[in-house]
Order: sequence, then C-alpha cells, then structure tokens
Amino acid sequence: MTEIYITKTKKLSGTNGTELFRHAHSEYHLIVLGSKRKPYLRSAYFNKEKVFLDYFWNHLRSKNWNDRIRRLRFYSCALDLIKNTRAHPTLESSISNSVKLHRFFGMNKQGERFAVQIKEYTKRKEKHFISVFPIP
Repeated sequence: MTEIYITKTKKLSGTNGTELFRHAHSEYHLIVLGSKRKPYLRSAYFNKEKVFLDYFWNHLRSKNWNDRIRRLRFYSCALDLIKNTRAHPTLESSISNSVKLHRFFGMNKQGERFAVQIKEYTKRKEKHFISVFPIP
C-alpha cells in the first residue's frame, strides 16, 4: 500500500485559466526570488536535497488547455508535498539506469487525491519536479 501525504494547503482557485495561471506563477515567482540560479525546493524525503522546479513549466506547455488547468489547480499542494513529505513514493519503471521516476501521492484539505512525479538523474545527482495531476 502506498503512503499518502495530507497537505496543509488548498488547491488553487480561479474562474478561468489565466487567473489560475497567475496564482500558480506568483507562487513560483516567490521561489525564484529566493534562489540565485535555478528555482528549487528542499525536500524532506530526499534529506533536504534540492528538487528543481523548472521542468514542470516545460512539461505543462506540452499539454492541452483543459489538462493544464486541471494540473495547475494542484500546484500549491504539490509544492507543499515536495517540501514536507516523508512518505515513501512508488518507483515507476526506470527510464534507464541513470534516470528514476518517483511518484508521490497526496491529499489536499478538501479530500482530493493527487500525484506528484519527480525525475531523478542518478549520475548528475539532480532531481526535477515534472508533473502533478489529480487521481480520480
């Protein structure tokens, strides 16, 4: 059975996609201001190692508009999960020997479940936040 982290944040609200994008990007911008180079969060699960956030926005651009909105609603929940969870993720099938895909599961204050994917490059010792999406 997988462990589920219960976040302390609510999902982002907005009446349309541009408003939702503005809320999510303002949270991202606060993190950007705190770092000199690439924006990152320190993860409790990975022993306070950096998890970079820039891959998420590139991945989001490859999705259609409705899917972007669906994923952006859980952006603040995903940031809270990355920062605070100690729950063990499921390890998805490795893309190669040097790349692992970790999938963390969480639940927000409203009781909605979601998943967060983090890609780990073992040779470079880097971790990148790739995606967040709701689980039905």
